Amino acid sequence: MKKIVLLLAASFVAVSLFAQTGKVLESLVFESQKVSYPVEYSVYLPPDYDISQRSYPVLYLLHGYSDDETGWIQFGEANSIADRGIENGDFPPCIIVMPDGKVSWYVNSHNGDDPWEDMFTEEFIPHIEKEYRIRSKKEFRAIAGLSMGGNGALLLSMRHPDLFSSCVALSAGTFTDEEILTGSAYERYFGNIFGPKPTDGKVTDYWKSYSPLHLLETVDADKLKSIRFYIDCGDDDFLYKGNSALHVKMRNLGIPHEYRVRDGAHRWEYWRTGLYDGLKFISEKFHR
Repeated sequence: MKKIVLLLAASFVAVSLFAQTGKVLESLVFESQKVSYPVEYSVYLPPDYDISQRSYPVLYLLHGYSDDETGWIQFGEANSIADRGIENGDFPPCIIVMPDGKVSWYVNSHNGDDPWEDMFTEEFIPHIEKEYRIRSKKEFRAIAGLSMGGNGALLLSMRHPDLFSSCVALSAGTFTDEEILTGSAYERYFGNIFGPKPTDGKVTDYWKSYSPLHLLETVDADKLKSIRFYIDCGDDDFLYKGNSALHVKMRNLGIPHEYRVRDGAHRWEYWRTGLYDGLKFISEKFHR
């Protein structure tokens, strides 16, 4: 009898532990009509997804330069972070969607060959929110990312303020005009996306249309204020200038936001802790 009780107890513990683990569906494929390639993506479903009938808030989580839709799971441990926070009660269950942005910088390329932004906002989000049980309202939709993805989260939320209630940018790949005009970043990262480097001492209008630093000036301030912004960049990160400039400009323009500078560099160990805090920030809007 004692052995049976112990076995039942062990089974109960195992089931309880399993119930606290979400499900990851990796490298799924969305067939777009706007881009010429299959769009791969991964999805995290919260622990109770398969045993409930409820609908969930959603976070679109963007990867960094040269990574893909698997990065946030393989290196960022996003599923384990979400599981832990849900179990601890630090944030509610939500669905996390991680699309492959290639090296698009999450924008429409200047020559029209790769309209990634249009694909994402006009096709991908509607597809995802029909495919999964998602609350399809702005208040239950957030966007976040690291590096290239942090910049992508900023520009996509600013250009589409009707879509996202919160934006979390970790070590955002946001560059000042001075860095673009005088440094090597443009040739290395942006030439194929935004066209030839400016030679007249001014960034192009196309660059401005996607630069978070310029979007702060061109997007209606009330629309920007409808988004909750969280910006986090390490004190040893090489992207500190753009992130600092973003914070200063938002302060000067009266755009509410949270700004964090922690000990750390451009590394996964920094982003893993940043994602946990970012999810707590996002959940404040998901909660009633």
